Amino acid sequence: MTELTRKQKFLKLLFYVMPHHAVSRVVYFITRLRGPQVKPMIAWFVKTYGVDMDEAEESEIGYYQTFNEFFIRPLKHDIRPIAPGANTLACPCDGTVSQAGSIRAGAILQAKGRGYSVLELLGGDKTMAAQFADGRFATIYLAPHNYHRLHMPLDANMVRMIHVPGRLFSVAEWTVAEIPRLFARNERLACYFETGAGPMVMVLVGAINVAAIETVWSGPVIPPRGRKISEYDYSHTRKEISKGDEMGRFNMGSTVILLTGKNVEWLPNISAGHTVKMGQPIGHFPS
Repeated sequence: MTELTRKQKFLKLLFYVMPHHAVSRVVYFITRLRGPQVKPMIAWFVKTYGVDMDEAEESEIGYYQTFNEFFIRPLKHDIRPIAPGANTLACPCDGTVSQAGSIRAGAILQAKGRGYSVLELLGGDKTMAAQFADGRFATIYLAPHNYHRLHMPLDANMVRMIHVPGRLFSVAEWTVAEIPRLFARNERLACYFETGAGPMVMVLVGAINVAAIETVWSGPVIPPRGRKISEYDYSHTRKEISKGDEMGRFNMGSTVILLTGKNVEWLPNISAGHTVKMGQPIGHFPS
């Protein structure tokens, strides 16, 4: 681990004591305001973070009525082709791979020298966690400039969803390296699917300023009221979602953790530090 700068040391301490959810609710309110302040806010964000508006379905920033409308902007049709093949996984989002590899004895690598368990990531659900004890994982960080809608890697049937309340630590590279078990401590939404590759989970991790996480079948889910784990059973409704279809979105950026069985093999582009785009091939599994 690299030595923290003075600013990072201060922020690390601040993250432990600040009221994460209160800050995020203020962000939620601000990003939905309408008025003359919206266009300058978006213009500053585009310039500061280098957002490529040429990819957006609507590239003119004056089109967006709120900052959140801009942040979850759709892309132009077919600008992200979906990897073909029933045995090929498509990347669920734009971003940068934080870590990826094998789940060893139920443990996931967070950063060098730090890890956490599948069991705690999935809110203590032993039955679900057991299916991934020796599987694969890929952690993808969505930076502010990225496209923030999430898509299905495979044709899938939605079975269960678990919402786990928690903190909202930043998921920046240096905080992931410094804060123990960060992804298992932050608020998160675990979506469990049945696929041709076997069981698959997409974990949508909350973070500071992530004012809400949405899915296409439930609408906004985070932030919740209270600290109780919530479970949603869809096993009797056959919620089928096709490969490449949108499954959710982040209202402000965060991280996706993809869990699969051990028969999935990641492609070389799914390793720490690699930039990925939604729809590109990231893995495969035998017929």
